[in-house]
Amino acid sequence: MKVLLADEYGFCFGVERAVEMVEESLEEGDTVRTLGPLIHNEQEMDRLGKFGVSTISEPVQIKRGETAVIRAHGVTPQVQKELEEKASKVVDATCPFVTRVQKLAARAAAENRHVVVVGNPDHPEMIGVKGYAPEHAFVIKDETEVAGLPRLTKPLVVSQTTIKAKTFYDTAEAIKSKTDDEVQIVNTICSATRDRQDAARALAGEVDAFYIIGGRHSSNSRKLLAVCQEQCPKSFLIETEEEINEADLVGVKQIGVTAGASTPEWLIKKVVAHLEQIGEKLENELPLN
Repeated sequence: MKVLLADEYGFCFGVERAVEMVEESLEEGDTVRTLGPLIHNEQEMDRLGKFGVSTISEPVQIKRGETAVIRAHGVTPQVQKELEEKASKVVDATCPFVTRVQKLAARAAAENRHVVVVGNPDHPEMIGVKGYAPEHAFVIKDETEVAGLPRLTKPLVVSQTTIKAKTFYDTAEAIKSKTDDEVQIVNTICSATRDRQDAARALAGEVDAFYIIGGRHSSNSRKLLAVCQEQCPKSFLIETEEEINEADLVGVKQIGVTAGASTPEWLIKKVVAHLEQIGEKLENELPLN
């Protein structure tokens, strides 16, 4: 049984940058508190917690003398202002790809244009982006929600950084029916998200089973699962190696592995090692001819 890793997997630039910024603050002796989980990976958050990093849910919980960290998903301008008023230092670890969406939304709103963001309205990234154009922005999940939009003025269409490209373009096309003006469409899906989805799709057609390592609350990990299931029905989203069911691998010759953008390398190595151990065990149990 072979274990094959996708060409692109694991920490993206934005997540790696956020973790490094937190580790630098720890090295400087700061008391570090992140507003919400820094990234959508419980295991990595547990690791950082052992070094003293704690999580708060509201700016009011930060104290003078502490360092507040804005996570990779970003926050609204109002929340950032509240953190700056309460904390001794604010570390803005917002992913640069998310910052781009925020700036595009703010610029369009300043021009009195509507902004339609394709994504999950409950996702922290989307809540933050909407805060940059509160009176002008609409967040919709996909093309099925376009009918509920009002008539739009010179709309800008952007996307959550982690959605599927097809969802974005199908929705952007449908939005044209909601305006008499030209629609500006800017694909703001993060390149790392696209690369991981393309790499997973390419590998999924070659394997008998596929494991996506990532948090269940991670949007990009769930999208990776959907991409893999298109070509490999035996695809599973797991957080740790303990969730692997050995019975699922009986008769499997090749296993694909990828990981969401918030999944650390150390966790990926543990899962791969465990799969290889299962492979050796199942091989030794095969009856001799």
